[in-house]
Amino acid sequence: MDAAGSRARRTARWYRGTDVRGRTPWTRGRVLAALAVLSAALLVFHSAVPNAVGRLGSALEAFLPWLGLAVPVLLASALVRRSLTALVAVLLPAAAWAALFGGLLLPADGGAHDITAVQHNVSDENPDPTGTARALARSAPDLIALEELTPSALASYEAALAAEYPYHAVEGTVGLWSRHPLTGVRRVDIRPAGIGEGWDRGLRCGVRTPRGEIAVYVAHLPSVRFRATGFGSGPRDESARLLGAALAAEELERVILLGDLNSTVDDRGLAPVTSRMRAPRRGLALSWPAALPVARIDQILTRSATAAEIRTLPATGSDHLPVAARIRLDAS
Repeated sequence: MDAAGSRARRTARWYRGTDVRGRTPWTRGRVLAALAVLSAALLVFHSAVPNAVGRLGSALEAFLPWLGLAVPVLLASALVRRSLTALVAVLLPAAAWAALFGGLLLPADGGAHDITAVQHNVSDENPDPTGTARALARSAPDLIALEELTPSALASYEAALAAEYPYHAVEGTVGLWSRHPLTGVRRVDIRPAGIGEGWDRGLRCGVRTPRGEIAVYVAHLPSVRFRATGFGSGPRDESARLLGAALAAEELERVILLGDLNSTVDDRGLAPVTSRMRAPRRGLALSWPAALPVARIDQILTRSATAAEIRTLPATGSDHLPVAARIRLDAS
């Protein structure tokens, strides 16, 4: 018998074969199949996971794309177990992940754009603010939003960016540098209850672009912590509600939000913001931590504008990676 015939017979035996317990490829691997169905259910129905205890729902959504790792693990296990049932079941989480996140992996739209924006949490422990500022300017954006600005480092950022970005505004620890004139600069109060005075992490500026005036918000929401009681996102969620209210009250139609929101756009805790803004259509752009990024918590969101893609820029002296997006403004 030739080699092709031998392979065909082995394949046929694989599909028809029974193990020592008399189980067939269709009756083996039921636990694997159940795990595949569970993975698919968590991807599709993640909003049904309750937040009442330890904010489990938000914790899941903060790392939701990583559930896709279950697919290759379950696939390999199904092949080892020689289970057709598990192989078929693995198609469910694979399809769910592709529907939710597959579009982010597609090539970016190379069409025309009006604004390029960079968002970066520069870290209050950054050892080289001047080098960081120059690295961000190297990508030639129109807007640069920075968080965790410290009084000691602010002068370095101002000096390094002054030549190419003559317009800038700073409120507390957040700032915006622009090639275009700024108007209507004001602090946005996103301070949660229980945090003392002087905690200023919200900024709103009008930006006079060649396509007309737009509103640009810069925000840095409180950090979250994994504690014994669960996912500690209460202050972050409260700050997101305040930011969402400010965005809802914004009179200009075209809005860009640049900020470290301390979670992904899938996290229901950010719903007051993400329900009013659009996320980029392409690009995973995992930004934190810089050494081994697992999540994009640095966001560029738009209203009456489209961010065609979001991408990371090379590492700086921060524990975050910068992210950049090309933005097309809708007609006003």
